Amino acid sequence: MDALRPYIAAFNSRFLLMMQYRAAALAGFFTQCWFGAVHVMVLAAFYLGAPEAAAASPITLSQAVTYTWLAQGLLAVMPWNGDPEVAAGVRTGSISYDRLRPVDAYALWYVRAAGWMTARLVPRVALMILAAGIALPLIGQGQWAWQPPSSLSAALLFALSETLAIALACAIVMLINIVVVATLNARGINILMQPIVIIFTGNLLPLALYPDVVRVALFLQPFAGTLDIPNRIYFGNLTGQMAWAGIGLQVFWTVLFVVLGRFWLGRVMSRLEVQGG
Repeated sequence: MDALRPYIAAFNSRFLLMMQYRAAALAGFFTQCWFGAVHVMVLAAFYLGAPEAAAASPITLSQAVTYTWLAQGLLAVMPWNGDPEVAAGVRTGSISYDRLRPVDAYALWYVRAAGWMTARLVPRVALMILAAGIALPLIGQGQWAWQPPSSLSAALLFALSETLAIALACAIVMLINIVVVATLNARGINILMQPIVIIFTGNLLPLALYPDVVRVALFLQPFAGTLDIPNRIYFGNLTGQMAWAGIGLQVFWTVLFVVLGRFWLGRVMSRLEVQGG
């Protein structure tokens, strides 16, 4: 436990720091409500305007609506930016302090990223559940609401899958961080990652609604594990062996990216130069 204390402290301090930004959480929540409503209206237009295509869809309109609200509530987990603390450290030169600390740099940055993500996630998910899961049914708009899990087993598997989604997202963020350190600039990789993440996580459109010819490839690629797989487990679209296959993919990509990230960070840090004073 003594060896873990620095990393637990780093996670807690980053989590508590980010939880202080209540106005940012509220602003993000209202923005996500707006985009969520737009997505729901687009999906409703597709399902209600093309009933034959909707009947052949692997997910129902109600499931697609729940998928949308889940995606908005879990938006803070999407790995489309590197950790701003790392970017600031590269810009100011304070990244050299992490080379002097008697801890593993990769593990330290990883737990910081986890604290940064989860602290932004908790208030927005809670507010989204209140708005889309409770308020909408109370005002008679239950067909557009965030529905509960399809079963208790689905809820438990979702909790496991979402935990792995956060772990996978942090591993991807670490790869972005390493690119920032190697290139000395965060803007390029962050701009590049945003459209990739929006499309391949399923945030723009549930991956199950893409054409059959690319559906398997989309399921196997790593970004599906950060959003699409947990969401489909939640409402019972992935069950049994398929659900466990999705969880297995999350574990596989997380382990692969952690191993790759640790090796790459060691190479980058060995050539790190800090100029100025």
